[in-house]
Amino acid sequence: MLIKQVSVFIENKPGRLSEITDVLAKAGIDIRAFSIADTTDFGILRLIVNDPEKALNSLKENMMTVSVTKVIGVRMKDAPGALNEVLHILFDKGISVEYAYAFITRKKDNAYVILRVENNEEAIAILKDAGVTFLDPAEVYSI
Repeated sequence: MLIKQVSVFIENKPGRLSEITDVLAKAGIDIRAFSIADTTDFGILRLIVNDPEKALNSLKENMMTVSVTKVIGVRMKDAPGALNEVLHILFDKGISVEYAYAFITRKKDNAYVILRVENNEEAIAILKDAGVTFLDPAEVYSI
């Protein structure tokens, strides 16, 4: 149920992002979704990829600062208010969302969102009780 997200520390300078994608491309890593959060000097590149362990090792071998974080993948209707509903389920139970990002699926009528929360297990239990469906990691890695 938990999806492995690869996070890479990235200096905010020309060409740095392409250095990371070069490493991933050479390793045969396919990016499924990504998000970049930045400041003036640095950022964090968050990636969902087809092979998180291979991506982690390839990036480390190239002297990059990288880690793996477990995140929640949620499947919802691709309709106005669907994300709002999921976020309110968590908010109403006191679960804070640290960050979130969406990605595209080829499946009609579905939207996929990655959520990073303070307590994955508690959030999963709350969302399950509310009838929210989750993305299977194998499904995400093979999209």
